[in-house]
Parts: sequence; C-alpha cells; structure tokens
Amino acid sequence: MRRPRVAAAAGSERGFALIAVLLVLAFVAVIGAEFAYSMRLEATAARVYKETLIAGHLAEAGLEQAIRELVAEYAFVGLGDDRQATADADAECPLTFYSRERLAIKRLPHREVPLGAGQFSYCISDEQARLNLNTATPDRLGRLLEGLGLEKQARDALNDALQDWRDPNEEHRLNGAESEDTYLKLPVPYRSKNGNLDSLAELVQIKGVTAKLLDGEDGQPGLSSLVTVKSPGQINLNTARREVLRALNLSDAELNEIEQQRRLGPYPSVPARFSGRGLTVTSRTFRIEAQGLVDGQVRARLTAIVQKRSATGGEGIAVVEWSGVQ
Repeated sequence: MRRPRVAAAAGSERGFALIAVLLVLAFVAVIGAEFAYSMRLEATAARVYKETLIAGHLAEAGLEQAIRELVAEYAFVGLGDDRQATADADAECPLTFYSRERLAIKRLPHREVPLGAGQFSYCISDEQARLNLNTATPDRLGRLLEGLGLEKQARDALNDALQDWRDPNEEHRLNGAESEDTYLKLPVPYRSKNGNLDSLAELVQIKGVTAKLLDGEDGQPGLSSLVTVKSPGQINLNTARREVLRALNLSDAELNEIEQQRRLGPYPSVPARFSGRGLTVTSRTFRIEAQGLVDGQVRARLTAIVQKRSATGGEGIAVVEWSGVQ
C-alpha cells in the first residue's frame, strides 16, 4: 500500500521541478528579450547621434562653400534671368553674382553635393533685399504691412508696438504697447526691450505679431521673409521683392519697369528717378541656409547671416548671426 504513495509523491516533485524550470526559462527569456531590446535601442541611438553629428559637419561644409562664393570678386548682385533660372537645377535659389561687365559668374554646385558619408545643400539669399526694421521709417513699414493684407487698425497697432519696443522709454504710443500696460500683464511677463532688435526671433514677443503674419499663407509671403535687422539699411534694387520695393513708395508702373529691366540684366547703377529711396545695386550682407543630408534625408540645418567686410590685405566674411537646428 506504500508504493503508490511514494510514486505519487515522486511524480508531484517532478511536476513541481518542471514548473520551476519552466518559470526560470520564462524569466531568462524575458531578461534576454529586454537585454536585446536595450541593445537595439542603444545601437539606434548611437547611430542617430553619429548621423546627426556627421550631418552637422556637412551643413557647416555647405556654409563654408557658400562663403567661398561670397569672397569672390563681384560688382553686382541680382536674381538672374528666366533662362538661367530654368536651366539651373537650383532654381529655388536664384541669387546671381555679376562681374563689372554684367556677366553672370558661374556658381558652385548648391544642391546635394556629395562629401564623405553624406551630402550638403545650401542657398544664399540677399539680406539687403529685405526692409530693415531698425532703420525703416514707420510709413515704410506701414506700406509693407498693407501689402501683406493687414487692415489699417492692425497696421497702426503693430507699427506703434514695434516703435515702442525699440524706443528707449516706457511711454506707449496711441496704439502701442509697453511693459507696464501690456507685457508685464502676460501669464509669462517680460519687459519691452527699449532698444533695436538683435534678431527676427524677437518679433514673436511684440504685441500684434502672429504666426500667420510671420509665415504667411495662401501664397502670401510672410513678414519674416521680407524684413531683417542685420543689413546696413540700403535695399538692393536688383534683388528686392515687389512688396519691399512698394514699401519704398514706388508706383506699380515703376515696379513693372524694374521687373522688366531685371530680366535683361542687373541695374549697373541706381537710376536718377529712383534716387533718395535708399536703394543700391549690390550687396554685402547675405543669408546662408545650409543642410546636411545622410542617406538622402536632411538631418541637420543651419542659418547664418554674414557680412562681407574690408580687412587688411583684402576682404573677409564676418558671421553676424548663427542659428542651428539638428
């Protein structure tokens, strides 16, 4: 009678051992899977970091090649003619440099230039094709805002708010805004600068400036593409957009004449009938937007505003603003 009990006890022990082994195996499997997942995650993070680092250097290489273009000798800066823009693979970046004979200087490759483990692309645009907010008169800014479709009340409010932001006191204009009456009452309070803008990034802090106004929509250009705070103040007749030239109080007939002439080549000098408008025919301040690509995808971007300055023994390039996004 004892043998069945002994056999049952032995079977029960074997069953318990089997369950324990299965639990241990399951635990080891879970630990192994978690370890493998962590390894894959770390490997992916390391690869992304490496590619981002490479892309950052590629974007900087694009910046350096752009600077290489800018240090070349040129007499005029324009947009090129329609044939050039059509034939050029970089038609989205049409800035053209001209010799004294008004002949277009051959440009270096701009798009998807192979280098090492990736590629870089860059675009040079004319900062002096923009209206300088620190030097523009209120009536010029008002005409620019009118061209962007703002109603008079909104134009006056934004114009006064910008002047209040820049002036050295805390006395607000009729439609303006200063620290005590506006900015210190916000959920995250701050004071008005009471000085010139150092960057366009400050615009978001000024009363009346919206994302829609800055970025534009429905084919309408945004304010951020038409203004600057880094140029000397003169506007390049050969590169400025119609909205900017209209802000200088040029008529539609004059604007049509300018656009027609620019198709034939850059103005060699400012015509006498346009004198006194703050115009020039060349530029020394530029915006460079560069990208670093790895596996055909943009992994790093940077934007720099540079100025061509005279130096001992020649001319050099000074970076006056830099922003990078990776």
